[in-house]
Amino acid sequence: MSASAPTLEQSSARGIAAIIAVVVIVLDQASKSWALSSLAEGPIDLFWTLRLRLAFNTGAAFSLGTGFPWLFVALGALVLCVLGVLAFRARLSRGTAVALGLVAGGAVGNLFDRVVRGHDGAVVDFIDLQWWPVFNLADASICIGVVALLLTWRETPAKAESADGPVRARPDFEGDQT
Repeated sequence: MSASAPTLEQSSARGIAAIIAVVVIVLDQASKSWALSSLAEGPIDLFWTLRLRLAFNTGAAFSLGTGFPWLFVALGALVLCVLGVLAFRARLSRGTAVALGLVAGGAVGNLFDRVVRGHDGAVVDFIDLQWWPVFNLADASICIGVVALLLTWRETPAKAESADGPVRARPDFEGDQT
């Protein structure tokens, strides 16, 4: 079976995902650059337990699995491939597109740190609640995006109808029709 051309609605959803991902990447990298230059002298206490403190994390989000940075490069690349397939093969609602953009943007932001920043595969973290592991905007984006994906994955895209009829509930991959 041949894959049908994306509808205007699906192109719009993919565009939303891409825009969200780019915004997350830019904000994440700008905040990490700021943290590297501004927090090198020591932490900044803001209020209650919120502190900005420079830390380097070789593990996954929230310092889980430290010591294996290149494993997380491979896993991050795999996650981005899966998200790419989902974004281009599944019929996306706007909510799901936003969620995919959050996860993809966070994954790219942390991959950039591991591969380009030159801290031995570590990610720059700086948001310290003092009762939770230190994290960054990419980590927060990934977590929010995953929760949003869980909440929106079964949504049917609004006004989405293809030439073959109404869009079925997700997951609906081109070519999986029986």
